[in-house]
Amino acid sequence: MNKESNKILGEKRRQLILSWLKEEVDPITGKELSTRTNVSRQVIVQDISLLKATGEPIIATARGYVYLQESNLEQTKSRVVVVRHTPEQTADELYTLVDYGVTIRNVMVEHPIYGDITGSLMIKNRREADVFLTELKNTGASLLSKLTEGIHLHTIEADNEKQLDEACEALRQAGYLLED
Repeated sequence: MNKESNKILGEKRRQLILSWLKEEVDPITGKELSTRTNVSRQVIVQDISLLKATGEPIIATARGYVYLQESNLEQTKSRVVVVRHTPEQTADELYTLVDYGVTIRNVMVEHPIYGDITGSLMIKNRREADVFLTELKNTGASLLSKLTEGIHLHTIEADNEKQLDEACEALRQAGYLLED
């Protein structure tokens, strides 16, 4: 049997992808999805775009695709924080937040031409922060904050306001939190 005949086609493939994303708590990489469905990574990118266009709450993170469960979003508290630090301080900032039980949902910058640019992160522990930092190093990519002299925003989430308050205080103590 050749590889072409093992491909999962069109709508059936997208429904499988959606099912897998809904079942999995951790991100699933495009490579993993392409292996499971026997199609190229580019086909997976297109499938994810089509699913997003139908309103499915899928986000792409540095660690793979995540399906945002409504029940999880309703129970968490969130806050947007404005921070500034050097690229060398990125690991410390990420660790500071996750050590207080906070999930770093995204990073946002305001670009003078494009307006708001947001990148999904969904980092909830040191292991995931390490994966992000390793990918950053291995790809040679630049942080979004490089566009804004280190100033950027994060949407952070936690189970309760106390965790958010403690994380913000830790950012303040580290000198990263920008305030009025």
